[in-house]
Amino acid sequence: MGTTPSRYDDLSKNIYLEKFCGKKSILPNDPFWNTFLSYNMRPPVTRNDQIELDSRLDSSCQQLLANNISTGNFGSLIQVALMRASNLLAPMQNQKIISAWQTYNALFAVRCILKYLIETVGEEEMIKHIEAPQLPVPTQSNASYRLKDLFEALVDIITDVPLCEFTYVVHLEAINCLLVLLSVQLFSQTAAEYSCIYRIAMHSHSSEHAPAMVCTLLHNFVQQEHAPPGLLTQQPGGSIVFSIAAGLWNVITMGMGSSLKNVQVTSNGTSEEEERKRDTETPLASQSLLLLLVLTNHCTATQNPYRNALFTFVDMQEDYSTMQGKSAFRFNINKLYNTICKIPNTDEVTLLLYMLLHRNSSVKQDIMRRSDIQLLVTPILQILYHAPNNTSHHIYMSLIILLILSEDETFNKRIHEIMLKGVNWYTERSISEISLGGLLILVVIRTIQYNMFKMRDKYLHTNCLAALANMSAQFTSLHPYVSQRLLSLFETLAKKHARLETKIRTQPSVSSDNTTITINGTTANTDLIQDLTILEEVLRMVLEIINSCLTHRLAHNPNLIYTLLYKKDIFQPFRMHSAFQDIVQNIDSVINFFSYKLEQKDQSQLGVSQVLTTIQQGTSEWPRDRLRKFPELKFKYVEEEQPEEFFIPYVWSVVCQSALLHWNAENIKLFSPHSGEQTTIIVC
Repeated sequence: MGTTPSRYDDLSKNIYLEKFCGKKSILPNDPFWNTFLSYNMRPPVTRNDQIELDSRLDSSCQQLLANNISTGNFGSLIQVALMRASNLLAPMQNQKIISAWQTYNALFAVRCILKYLIETVGEEEMIKHIEAPQLPVPTQSNASYRLKDLFEALVDIITDVPLCEFTYVVHLEAINCLLVLLSVQLFSQTAAEYSCIYRIAMHSHSSEHAPAMVCTLLHNFVQQEHAPPGLLTQQPGGSIVFSIAAGLWNVITMGMGSSLKNVQVTSNGTSEEEERKRDTETPLASQSLLLLLVLTNHCTATQNPYRNALFTFVDMQEDYSTMQGKSAFRFNINKLYNTICKIPNTDEVTLLLYMLLHRNSSVKQDIMRRSDIQLLVTPILQILYHAPNNTSHHIYMSLIILLILSEDETFNKRIHEIMLKGVNWYTERSISEISLGGLLILVVIRTIQYNMFKMRDKYLHTNCLAALANMSAQFTSLHPYVSQRLLSLFETLAKKHARLETKIRTQPSVSSDNTTITINGTTANTDLIQDLTILEEVLRMVLEIINSCLTHRLAHNPNLIYTLLYKKDIFQPFRMHSAFQDIVQNIDSVINFFSYKLEQKDQSQLGVSQVLTTIQQGTSEWPRDRLRKFPELKFKYVEEEQPEEFFIPYVWSVVCQSALLHWNAENIKLFSPHSGEQTTIIVC
């Protein structure tokens, strides 16, 4: 620390840092702080950087931990940071530049100490160190004084300080400080509602600024502002006018090359290098989105003002007089949509899109009216297509988004009107042109098959089939390959069903562990019976999807009828099966009708084109009342009663992947073996 550039290996020898951590109290008005905060230090921009910095600071932080309760120097540093932050609103430009520099340095130092205390001694002890020595330690019902002031000042910086080249770094550090404060949840096994920090966030002055905070964080995300190439330069005569260019910004914007070797492909088909490059090229956008997710996914059982603001904002074009006071603020939804579509579909972007689609009616209505919906849907399909490289949570949330979209009939119709060319990432088969709806069906079927052999998740199956079921009544002009894959899915499931039935019939009938039951005279392991039951539910759903398409869109899907005729034998084992025979009768009616039409033709002249022509002619003669009526397939996504059990671990796992932040995984308590299981999300 001090007036010269600092290196990590110099920290243990730094006399200013040693004095700060020592046994002597330093008051907030001491001239020491001017020197202490006049430093340029290379900040951590990767996990390895953070680990190195933590190790260099460890001995100093231990010394501070031993002395601070009596000296109160950490509290003094916080007060100095608050005073520097307040100067950012001063009218003099040069004063603001100097204040920005020292405010950043102060906040960075505060963040490093907060992180150490949270990881080492926990929230309660951390608060004692913040308030020491002159202020009373808060109780459960008495909010922390300095902590409250710090939290509110960080919010004020984000919402009130104009964003420009020399304040960019201060905004970024304020966001990172808040993320570190809120990370107490990582090291706690109790709900956030019991945290002093979260009570301050949800119920103090900060919560009154929630709409402005959410609006600002969304704006930061949408703007995708690049970090300025240089903020501090040494002026003639030796005066310092904000020159972190040699320290911070050359690292953030240009100095990443050496740390980005041996990269790997990540979940959405992009490389670690591309994702880390995005985090460091547009760090304010990346960190703003992470903070928004943290603020809106905690304390959901109580009044969460940030969550309410995210769910109630409306489009800038919407008539404000019709809002009846429900809207938190107005926002450019078109820009938000375009940003979501154009940047890589990471976990955090998927989470934001899910929350907006699920709970913000203005955003959902805008998206459903979009003529360019392929810009949103195609990246989601790529996430599912690259499932082996993806986390199960990301796959799951992507499917939930498709399920929510499929609840809208306009969406289901439009996706078959949008034609795509050159879908190079779909490599199973070269397809020159296909509708968005056809591509969606192909990818969801592929996800079902992947799940059958890899993940074996019943709920993922359910959501895949529910989305297909919702869309089935609007299937239009299905591509021949799509029709083949739909029937091949049923054929694969049918073969698995036959093998499982054979295994149940041939297994030993004696068990000593009470895990067998008898059905129709056959004794079987309960796990096998459960597998068979689930498989039959899936088979039934696939049949219902085919039947729904035939019932509502038979005349518009000659390729599906052609494939049914070609694959008619796969239904034979189910024609007399009690669980399937009613719906198979419908499919047989279609097969028999068009088979008869083909039998009337000269068989020697029947090629593919002649068969399709006959089918198309036959659809005009098809009696509409020939098929038995079944209930319309309609599925609606709902969250479970306690969604935090899924979303809080998921959100923090995403935050922990940030290139700009790192926590010691050994001390984290949030990620238990069962936290964030997909079964907390259900379909009704």
